[in-house]
Amino acid sequence: MQLTRTAICKSLLILLIFGSAVSVFAQSKSAKKPNVIIIMADDLDSRQLSCYGGQNLQTRNIDALATEGLKFNQIYTSEAMCVPTRASLFTGLYPVRHGSFQNHKPVYDNLKSVGHYLADQGYRVGLTGKDHVTKPKTVFPFEIVKGFEPNCVAPTDDYELDDVKKYITRDSQPYCLFVMSINPHAPWTVGDTTEFDADKLILPKNWVDTKITRRQFVKYLAEVRRLDNQVGDITRLLKETGQDKNTIVVFLGEQGAQFPGAKWNLWDVGQKSSMLVKWSGSVKPGTQTDALVQYEDITPTLIDIAGGKPIAGLDGKTFLPVLLGKSTKAREYAYGIHNNIPEGNPYPIRSIRDTRYKLILNLTPDKDYYNRFMMNPEQKDRNSVWFSWANQATSDPNAKRITERFVKRPAIEFYDTQADPWEFNNLATNPAYQDRIKQYQQKLDDWMKQQGDTGAALDIIYAKKKE
Repeated sequence: MQLTRTAICKSLLILLIFGSAVSVFAQSKSAKKPNVIIIMADDLDSRQLSCYGGQNLQTRNIDALATEGLKFNQIYTSEAMCVPTRASLFTGLYPVRHGSFQNHKPVYDNLKSVGHYLADQGYRVGLTGKDHVTKPKTVFPFEIVKGFEPNCVAPTDDYELDDVKKYITRDSQPYCLFVMSINPHAPWTVGDTTEFDADKLILPKNWVDTKITRRQFVKYLAEVRRLDNQVGDITRLLKETGQDKNTIVVFLGEQGAQFPGAKWNLWDVGQKSSMLVKWSGSVKPGTQTDALVQYEDITPTLIDIAGGKPIAGLDGKTFLPVLLGKSTKAREYAYGIHNNIPEGNPYPIRSIRDTRYKLILNLTPDKDYYNRFMMNPEQKDRNSVWFSWANQATSDPNAKRITERFVKRPAIEFYDTQADPWEFNNLATNPAYQDRIKQYQQKLDDWMKQQGDTGAALDIIYAKKKE
């Protein structure tokens, strides 16, 4: 039976449509979701990274991520200490809402985290290295991967990449692996100190220049070098295994160093961090952004990248449009919280900032600030930097100004961080800024109420939870 021209045309059209549908289906099936490697430092003064303007060493491997990706200039931790920062990173919640609003205070056990959210999108989620925030397992269902040192106060940071290699090449399932280095966390016992000349180091401007400070800074920078080497080892492993072709690499600096005025405070040297994102084909190389982001925003962004819908109730918000170059802004304000127990006496602090101005409220300004890891008179050998500052303050006006500023703080601090990046010039009593200060105070108060943050009443001793 001879087919008519019309019948032939119809048959060809059906085959064309069917073939196109099969092609689209095959393409969608073969379009693999990107892997993610997140490398996180421990107590890093991000200003020491040469890609962020550091002059004491060239962090070539970390700098390479900046050259090949996007550098964030305005990323902040909400609480400048390890456990709260990591809990915020994993949960997308601010400290009061995830429960770890004091250092080493556990999160609430009814929460979900990035381990759940990415698993829902078909990802394996693993972690190697520092594991402070991996309990309870019901909240943090990470696959723990051997390789990096899990204890941040270990005298060594020995690591191997065999198990990391097995994890990233195991199968075709997309993965998100957190590589948590313990560098450069105290006690600063690893690394080659011979690279640095103590007398030639450029010290942060909020430090007192003493021989002990320079000696300890050498040890610290040696661990920054170790961190940079680890970043290089991971990025080379990705290239050797071909994983670099479909893997997003994120570098995070965590909070500031364990020197007076940084970690355990809400000045920028403690709260300000670093983030570099390399994503071949999606993130434009060699770019930077002043978009304001916080650690709470990272998990919502990972969910967005994985193709998931926004999770209701999270404090963070996705900054994927910033990564893709479709927006220059992410959030309007970044918030900060500090509760001093168990690291010292009660000394609650709160903060709010945009990309320029910053308000800090010291909620118990009648008391002196004290931190047992830096200012303990019973352990002057372990607190040598601070006591070298205090000794010099008896004869050096600049040292006296810095040490008094650290111990005795006003109720309100307000800074123009563009004009005054070290936050020395408190504008709280300047008439020109009173309206802005009131505006920021109101927004900070609204945020605290929304979070259920009772302020000074939160900084108390809590009963330890039974395992």
